[in-house]
Amino acid sequence: MAKAFFRLQKFLRRIQFLLFFLTAAYLMAGSLLLLQRTRLVLQQGSRGTPSNQALPVPEEMSRVGMTEPRSLQNPRLLVGTDALQEAALGQQHSPHWLMSRNSELRQLRRRWFHRFSSDQEPLQTAGLKAMKHTAEHKGTYMGCFTHDSRERTLKGAVFYDLRKMTVGHCQEACAERAYSYAGLAFGAECYCGNTLPAAAAKAEECSSECKGEKGSVCGGLNRLSVYSVEQLRAGARPLRRNVIYRGCFRAPENLTDTFPASLIQPNLTVEMCSEFCSKKEFPLAVIRGQECYCGYPTRRFSLREGTDGRRCSGSRNASSAAGGHYCLVYQTPVQDTRCTDRKFLTTKSKVFVALSSFPGAGNTWARHLIEHATGYYTGSYYFDGALYNKGFKGEKDHWRSRRTICVKTHESGKTEIEMFDSAILLIRNPYKSLMAEFNRKYAGHLGYATDRNWKSKEWPDFVNSYASWWASHVLEWLKYGKRLLVVHYEDLKQSLIPKLKEMVEFLNVTVTEDRLLCVENNRDGNFKRSGAKQKNFEPFTQEMKDLINRYILTVDEALKGRNFSGLPREYVPR
Repeated sequence: MAKAFFRLQKFLRRIQFLLFFLTAAYLMAGSLLLLQRTRLVLQQGSRGTPSNQALPVPEEMSRVGMTEPRSLQNPRLLVGTDALQEAALGQQHSPHWLMSRNSELRQLRRRWFHRFSSDQEPLQTAGLKAMKHTAEHKGTYMGCFTHDSRERTLKGAVFYDLRKMTVGHCQEACAERAYSYAGLAFGAECYCGNTLPAAAAKAEECSSECKGEKGSVCGGLNRLSVYSVEQLRAGARPLRRNVIYRGCFRAPENLTDTFPASLIQPNLTVEMCSEFCSKKEFPLAVIRGQECYCGYPTRRFSLREGTDGRRCSGSRNASSAAGGHYCLVYQTPVQDTRCTDRKFLTTKSKVFVALSSFPGAGNTWARHLIEHATGYYTGSYYFDGALYNKGFKGEKDHWRSRRTICVKTHESGKTEIEMFDSAILLIRNPYKSLMAEFNRKYAGHLGYATDRNWKSKEWPDFVNSYASWWASHVLEWLKYGKRLLVVHYEDLKQSLIPKLKEMVEFLNVTVTEDRLLCVENNRDGNFKRSGAKQKNFEPFTQEMKDLINRYILTVDEALKGRNFSGLPREYVPR
């Protein structure tokens, strides 16, 4: 009996030790998990500044004394202990705000995409009853209407904001341009116009909630929620008055056949003609004497060859043109919609094409031109929420999906280049590229860096790091690129249609002449910088110029060595 009791006591002691060990292990695991979650929250809280997503600093290249931007440039590289060690080593030679934040970018992309996906869930019928049409809105809700992106009824200005769109924001934007109606679609797209859509839809078909305003209806799939626009208060000046003067052009032989709408008005002014054409929803207002014509750029009237402004008599506000052979042309706020429809490729592309450039070389502008010319979205090797929110829907698509016509990239390593079957290599004056990228880092896609930014120590560090990257980017693509089309930003800007035709043909897409003319009419897109630009501003020291000029000569020689035309003479040192 005593022996059995002793065995039982020994067994219970073992159980006590086991329970103690399990309890200690459980507490340690819980503590580690709590510390990990706390660290993650702190990391997420520290994000959100533009510097967190800054581009990397290239490492030194052994040949020609340039840089290799591969190692810290790719936000999709695996981020392990080695990558973190490389980043730490790079900080010894570069400003901390230039370092790549690979792991943070990947986590940010996952969190943002998860939030976007959850936002796309269809609203339940019960939730529709709670949606409001008039609270905090000005004007009247007109109803739900059908919407076709190709043949739009509201043909005025178009705006996108896939995160913060509200009914009030859309109404204000349309009111500033003196439109009568504001329509919202897909929860994030805003359309302006003066004519109410003819085809009404069922109220429940407008089921998309506004991205920036819970409980408000912002259209649906191919459906518009249309609101009337309340006129601006007295004293507020609509933007329509600020029409764009396109120049003096030779009038076509038969203006009535060329332009679908016309008006004859004694004492005709630019404001009268622009107002008339805007209400008719045409992007061009053409004035010859007392005659006003409205229409689009066409092969018969392409706006490519302007003439001396003195041939059009009087000032730009006058209504007469000498001899009736010339006419004044103005652009109204109405958007040319012949090239605004875009979509993803219906079948995966067999050729994987890159749109490669150094940062600040006009890649976003080139994407705008390509998308509107081909009708297909462009993709991106990275993720930029600001671009996605402004309508570049290929940003959220995986860069290797092959559902886009080409993929934006700033990469220049051998492995990254050889992933692509062909590439459009966009090159810009390094002086302009460096300034554009510096502006983007401090003021976003549309702003300008302040005088304080330019005079800080960050600017010379930026030039020393990025100037060599500009050269190495071109040299690496010339060395490893399989099939290249070299496009100079300056040539594209100067001869838009011919160069855009080359790019479209390289992408193996056939487009109509009218579509290209539409692109030319909408050439600036939504990413032209605005604000106080410093005049006669020279941020480059002589030492910086000497450095950049050496890289320019090296790249020019390399291009000619590959039987490409050299760099434009306007910035090649002589």
